[in-house]
Amino acid sequence: MLVVMSVGATEEEVQAVRRHIESDGLTPHESRGEQRVIIGVVGDVGPRKEQVMAHLAVLPGVESVTPISKPFKLTSRDFHPEDTVIEVGNTTIGGGSLTIMAGPCAIESRDQLMRTAVSVVEAGATVLRGGAFKPRTSPYSFQGLGMDGIRFLVEARAETGLPIVTEVMEPSQIPQVAQHADIIQIGARNMQNFPLLTAAGKVDRPVMLKRGISATIEEWLMAAEYIISSGNPQVILCERGIRTFETYTRNTLDLAAVPLLHRLTHLPVVVDPSHATGQRWLVPPMAVAAVAGGADGIMVEVHPDPDDALSDGPQSLTLEMFGEMAPVLRQVHSQVEPLVTATAEA
Repeated sequence: MLVVMSVGATEEEVQAVRRHIESDGLTPHESRGEQRVIIGVVGDVGPRKEQVMAHLAVLPGVESVTPISKPFKLTSRDFHPEDTVIEVGNTTIGGGSLTIMAGPCAIESRDQLMRTAVSVVEAGATVLRGGAFKPRTSPYSFQGLGMDGIRFLVEARAETGLPIVTEVMEPSQIPQVAQHADIIQIGARNMQNFPLLTAAGKVDRPVMLKRGISATIEEWLMAAEYIISSGNPQVILCERGIRTFETYTRNTLDLAAVPLLHRLTHLPVVVDPSHATGQRWLVPPMAVAAVAGGADGIMVEVHPDPDDALSDGPQSLTLEMFGEMAPVLRQVHSQVEPLVTATAEA
């Protein structure tokens, strides 16, 4: 349920409502807007629901108490009407800005990463991506450089000024990766790894949550709910395609999910056309389509020699292709951003 505080409600009144919620064995989560505070109430109220709502409704400073019919609460725009905007270094994710994340699928060497990082920042990238721990379908495929890859990412950040995003695969990796990475990525295979989601909710780092290979929108938002309910509201959703009967592309890119998510949730939405399509010639047009559809950013794989890449070479852009694509994305964004904002508010 949602407790909407009156405009001008005092801090003492807000805290009194929080204490009342906790005394009922429930958990309060605050969303502070420009004019009022909304408190989301999370927990199992069972048959006490009407009684709890009635008690909260008469507390000083409370304007209204309403139930939430959706299973996702804290990710819902009902709880947090304003867009969540995430600041990472000098980069803003959400709030009408365009984030361009680029870099190699897997970090193979210091030279490969540095060449890519220098090239993408010159072309206009705002976040450097790079996989140090790689979940691979085959146990015989390249698994990444581990913490050596993380150290190369830190060096690339120092050289370029770009914040870095990299994937974790298990809870034990989060503390060490969070010491160095600006954004923690949870991949599609781990979208419903609930211990990992809960652990990611306990660190002070933004988390980019990729959509599961066959996940519905609701399942995806419920996975994000695990992170936020564990204490971390800095979640970025990444649409990376879902598995369908189609075989000409690696996955099917669900671009309708972008405006739909903007209607359902306050979280920023990024699109990964590399994993969605699996073919580098399809990446630029789908990246443009994602931006035109209102995505807050795109994430693409870029490699100095993709034909010899150790991971996902066929879907990785060359440095030249990324350099040609990035300014086009910004041009498209400048034209569609006012329309997308008006549509989301309609």
